[in-house]
Amino acid sequence: MSLEGLLLLLLAALAWFWWDSLQKREIALATARLACERAGVQFLDASVALRKLRLRRDAMQRARFYREYAFEYSTQGDDRQPGWVWLLGARVVNVTLVEQNGVPFRA
Repeated sequence: MSLEGLLLLLLAALAWFWWDSLQKREIALATARLACERAGVQFLDASVALRKLRLRRDAMQRARFYREYAFEYSTQGDDRQPGWVWLLGARVVNVTLVEQNGVPFRA
């Protein structure tokens, strides 16, 4: 394979990864928004931030990207509390909101 072919293949792989990452971010965003709505708290900044990206195996032993997203929410309107969404591929693995006293609860 020529150098141009390898570069084109690399560019296509990077474009796919970028597009896939945008799709997974949208899943995490919708999940965080829904978790806050169910918990009766305010979702802040309308955004999630990617904190970790790793390769892990799913239940079928296929390699998937494992992503950890962080977000913030408010219980009173004048505070900021951390929350996290974990994805394995396109599947939501876990959502956690942490109350002010540091006790996590599931939404």
